[in-house]
Amino acid sequence: MRSDDLSQHLARASGPTQQHAYRQGPRIVALETLVPHDLMPGLLAVRVHTDAGTCDGEPVIGHGETYYIPTAAAAVLHDFMAPRLLGADALAIESHWRFLYERCLAFGGTGAELRALSAIDLALWDIAGQLARQPVWRLLGGPVRDAVPVYNSCGGPFYGRTNRRTPTASGWPGHGDPGQAGPLEDNWSSIHAPGDLAEELVELGYRGMKLWSFDAVYRRGGGDYVSADDVREGVAPFQAIRDRVGDKIEVMLDGHGFFSLAAARRIATAMQEFRPLWLEDILHPDSIEAMAAFREQSPVPLAISEMLVTPDQYRQVLTARAADYIMIDPTWVGGISSTRRMAELAQLFNVPTLMHDCTGPFTLLAGVNIAAAVSGVAFQETVRAHVATLYPSLIDQNVEIRDGHIALPSRPGIGARWLPELFSHDHPGYRRSSL
Repeated sequence: MRSDDLSQHLARASGPTQQHAYRQGPRIVALETLVPHDLMPGLLAVRVHTDAGTCDGEPVIGHGETYYIPTAAAAVLHDFMAPRLLGADALAIESHWRFLYERCLAFGGTGAELRALSAIDLALWDIAGQLARQPVWRLLGGPVRDAVPVYNSCGGPFYGRTNRRTPTASGWPGHGDPGQAGPLEDNWSSIHAPGDLAEELVELGYRGMKLWSFDAVYRRGGGDYVSADDVREGVAPFQAIRDRVGDKIEVMLDGHGFFSLAAARRIATAMQEFRPLWLEDILHPDSIEAMAAFREQSPVPLAISEMLVTPDQYRQVLTARAADYIMIDPTWVGGISSTRRMAELAQLFNVPTLMHDCTGPFTLLAGVNIAAAVSGVAFQETVRAHVATLYPSLIDQNVEIRDGHIALPSRPGIGARWLPELFSHDHPGYRRSSL
């Protein structure tokens, strides 16, 4: 059975809610995915084509993304989700989200499945914005602020990217290359010249800087035990930053989920004197009870966790009072639809939300749109090296950071478009499903 025939068959066989999704509005006519191995091998770029004609002279195409296991996420999208989406109403965002989310959860699918759903959800919101001739944040009820405050996560130009200088560098999650001296090499500078880096970021107006200074300790000895020397090594950059710029910039530590509870407690105690805004994912992410125990004893605030993906995981963290901040990645948890709900849930617990991005441009833009409409979002993460060197190779709109803020997007939709030349039929990472 062809995919379009299958879509019509499913429409006839579904209940009233699903039939509605197939009868109204502009139709989805094609799904495209691309893994840009030559630029960022962990990224999945998605385009959703419609029969809605043009908006301001451009075809109405939705743009989305996700990150990690991109070929698996692409397979989920084409092999599992396409029969639901092709021929369906492109504006039935909630209907599609609920149907696909429930099918994913029914079989325990919270990895590639939620990543694929996230990318689709971003693209559908982008379509809705284009058709309404409004930025997505307007459709979400914003604005609640004039610009979104950001901090700089200290990755370099090759963090997560194809690294031609050191092609054998690990691509495992949370293991960025250590970088080398040079422009925008913030991962290198944060360890070898942290005072200089802090001074530069202060001059540029950044509100905060996040370091990964304990990653080397983990790589060297694992995360179950950290010695006194390990702790001194990990906190040394924070001492240098406070000595150079004092409290002119907020500092944060990202532990990338590497450490046991005992090691995390030792790290938190040592970090107290440097007044971090938060410690993020110091613990292994496999026990919410351990997270709650850590927060009860930690002398500094804790952020939990970009590593969670389902709404109920965030509910459990909030109910257990395991976090001072929650961090959400819109392209891992189910897209804009899910992220907005989670951020609003956190507000009921008086817990601020942090938007994650160390990956692609539409993760950043999704976070900015949500932050523009949800007052509980405190910060948007950015990697200035990506903004300056990677994103211009992927999207048609530059992201500008001025005085520590990103302005609210004014373009209809999510705020940018994939460069069309990326979606080449000859690219080995390209797939297409269509009516």
